[in-house]
Amino acid sequence: MKKLLFQSVVFGLLLVSGAIAQTPRFYQEIQAFKQQDSLQFPSANAILFVGSSSFQKWKDVQDYFPNHTIINRGFGGSTLPDVIRYAPEIILPYHPKQIVIYCGENDIAEDTAITPQQVLNRVKTLLSIIRKKYTNIPVDYISIKPSPSRVQWQQKMVAANQLIQAYLEKQPHTRFIDVYHAMLNADGTINETIFINDRLHMNAKGYHIWQKILEPALL
Repeated sequence: MKKLLFQSVVFGLLLVSGAIAQTPRFYQEIQAFKQQDSLQFPSANAILFVGSSSFQKWKDVQDYFPNHTIINRGFGGSTLPDVIRYAPEIILPYHPKQIVIYCGENDIAEDTAITPQQVLNRVKTLLSIIRKKYTNIPVDYISIKPSPSRVQWQQKMVAANQLIQAYLEKQPHTRFIDVYHAMLNADGTINETIFINDRLHMNAKGYHIWQKILEPALL
């Protein structure tokens, strides 16, 4: 009897651990967005912000752009493949008038072997998914920002930005928004005063820089 009980417990633990292992990254965050949508679905013709934690942590983004309706679908630590995976749930349903993307920084920080060209290829994949449904709406990609905690990958991030910018400049209704250079000091070093203690995410001063650059680009 004890042996059977032990085997049942072990089998149950294996089932639980297997289910956890099979749960996609950020599944719970996406489910939270869907729950939020089920309670009050965002109105059409809003501006959709989608990407990683620089958007997720911009909790008061609506206050920065009072003349626009913003849907914020940033989820922390996400890479371009994560945004691609969840595009049918957090991009395609909303019928926005404009999409603003911040993603790609974590791609480089998580996988040190990744090349700038591979980051560009991921951007191309995401854009192609968006364009299959939204052919003509503006899609703006915010440059990968310089982060003090990731200075060791700064050159690779700059190279990725250059490739992405060159590509997007040739695509219709698509724009590259450069925040990178506005986040540097006059001597070219990263302005650390615009970051919180983790030296990765921005404080209000950093977001005000983004606000100033983004405002003219928003419809």
